[in-house]
Amino acid sequence: MGGFAGVPDTTASTRVTQDEGLAAFGAEVRELRKARQMTLADLAADSGVSISHLSAIERGTVNPTLAKITRIAAALAVPEDWFFALRPGAGPLERRYVVRQENRRTLNVLYGQTVEEAGYSDALLSSSVGGEFHMGISDYPPYSEKVADEIYVRGGEQHGIVLEGELTLRLENEIITLKAGDSFSFPGHVLHSTRNKSSKPARLIWVNSPVIIPKYAALTPDEPRTDEGKKRSGT
Repeated sequence: MGGFAGVPDTTASTRVTQDEGLAAFGAEVRELRKARQMTLADLAADSGVSISHLSAIERGTVNPTLAKITRIAAALAVPEDWFFALRPGAGPLERRYVVRQENRRTLNVLYGQTVEEAGYSDALLSSSVGGEFHMGISDYPPYSEKVADEIYVRGGEQHGIVLEGELTLRLENEIITLKAGDSFSFPGHVLHSTRNKSSKPARLIWVNSPVIIPKYAALTPDEPRTDEGKKRSGT
C-alpha cells in the first residue's frame, strides 16, 4: 500500500495505515519542535509553512507534500528520514511504542555533532523525544578524553548507569571514576561532563528530563554561570 503524499511507504511488515502514518509524522514534528524549544511561529518562520498548516500537520489531519516535509526537516535540522523510523510490529501500539535494537535512531544527528566531535555516539532508546524525559544509550570509544573536555549545565535531572567499561564523571570540581554497574543521578544545574579515559570502550544508559535537544554551547571551565534563564544546556 502507498504512503501518504510525499512520504515513502516503509516495509509491508509495518502494516501502517494512512491515518496511523499521518498521526505518527505529525507527532514526530511536534515532539522534535518542542524538544528544540521552538514555537509553531518559530517553525513557520524557519520553514515557510504557515502556522495553521503546521498545526494541522501536527494533529495528523492534513497530507503534507514532499516539499513541505523537506522544508520542515530543514527547519528542525534533521534529515527527512528522522520522521519515518522503521517500526515493524503486529499492532499499532507495538509499532508506536516499541523500539527494536536494530531500529534505534541516532541522536548525534540532532546534536549536529559526529561521534568524533562529541566523543561518543548516542542512540535513542525511547520511542520518541516527546514526554517528560527521554532515555538513550551512549557508546564511548577508548580515550574519548582527547575530545575537548566540555562541561555542561541544564535544567531538570540526569540519571545514568554504566553497562560496561569505565567512565570519568566530573561533577563541579570533583572527578569520579564509574565502573560497570555504577549509577548516578543529579540535578542538571550541577556542572558536569562524562569521558572515557581508559583504553577500552564504555557504554552508558542515561535518562534526562526535561527533553531539550540539541545540547547548547558548552561552558568553558572558567566561564561563570549566569542566572537560571541563561544557563547552558547539555547532556
